[in-house]
Amino acid sequence: MIRDVSFPAIYMGLLAAFVGYSASFAIVLAGIIAMGATDAQAATGLFFATIGMGICSLWLPAITRTPAAVAWSTPSAAFLAANAALPGGFGEAAGALLCCAGLIVLTGLVPALVRIVAAIPKPIANGLLAGVLLKLCLAPALALGDIPYLIAPVLLAWLVGLRWNRLAAMPFAVIAFLVVLYFSVDQSESLFRNETAWLPAFNPVAPTFTFQAFISIALPLYLVTMAGQNIPGFAVLELNGYTVDRQPLIRNTGFVSLVIAGFGSVPVNMSAITAAMMAGEDAGRDPATRYWAAITSGIAYVLLAFAAALVTSLVSLAPVALITGVAGLALIPALVSSLSAAFDEPSQMEAPALTFLIAASGMTLFGISGAFWGVIVGAVVWFSKRLTR
Repeated sequence: MIRDVSFPAIYMGLLAAFVGYSASFAIVLAGIIAMGATDAQAATGLFFATIGMGICSLWLPAITRTPAAVAWSTPSAAFLAANAALPGGFGEAAGALLCCAGLIVLTGLVPALVRIVAAIPKPIANGLLAGVLLKLCLAPALALGDIPYLIAPVLLAWLVGLRWNRLAAMPFAVIAFLVVLYFSVDQSESLFRNETAWLPAFNPVAPTFTFQAFISIALPLYLVTMAGQNIPGFAVLELNGYTVDRQPLIRNTGFVSLVIAGFGSVPVNMSAITAAMMAGEDAGRDPATRYWAAITSGIAYVLLAFAAALVTSLVSLAPVALITGVAGLALIPALVSSLSAAFDEPSQMEAPALTFLIAASGMTLFGISGAFWGVIVGAVVWFSKRLTR
């Protein structure tokens, strides 16, 4: 195993970890805070989300000998960030996260559930994902109207990075965000004046389980994690010639998600973007040794987890509009991709459109969120048109 280590694999693993973390930590924090978490709870949630991602990235590539890249569920965090806090507060959100993780574990144990999720028409699944992402993707434009002098440098850096390399866009934006924060924050409030612990308080959240939270939060989180993250992640590995046994991977990421959900963390799942980085030739000429890129990313994630309290304290100094604006920038590529896939079948435009619009509307019916109703309405329209034809 040690003989398989190569410099390209290590380099690509470190690069993938940097891109993966910098592109989405703001989204994860925004989602946790939107559910009513305190700064201490948000730091704990970010720590366990990162450590869970790191453990899976160390464990799964080592046992499968494939670059099985793992990431936190960014669409889940975006969904949480776009929804109002639950009546039961962060405890009810933690209960929903535990239910979502339980569904993922169950899917790893019951193969029929994978087939059921895969049977959801892809345009419907992509319409749901686009609807979940839309509200947060509007945040950069709204921030430009509210705090133009703060968000403009971040947007400019994002565009420069995008012009150079698509993967550099968010790291450039995060660097610009740190610079803006340094010059705009009152130094009396800086981290150096406020003592910041390196480790968050590892206090689990007392979960509250409700039917409304299960249908409105847990079920949509499960669907966007499976359809928007796990299935594309498997597809990337298979596209690069790797044989993937899906059930154990789903089951293992589900078990880790179940453990960290008790601390208010979003689920972890297979990654498509970082998998594409680590499964290609840039991670080494020999495909059989590229799994070391994923292992290296896991080591980096474990180390980054210990910066969770510092990162949370830093983010707490920034205006909310600036944080959501940075998070929205990271989601634009996913929004464009999901919208494109949602409307790629000309004969079935109405169903994904209704799913997208209802999910994006923020409506609730009988206390259940629009994400659930969007899938139901979209599926009814989709299959009724098929039966008619």
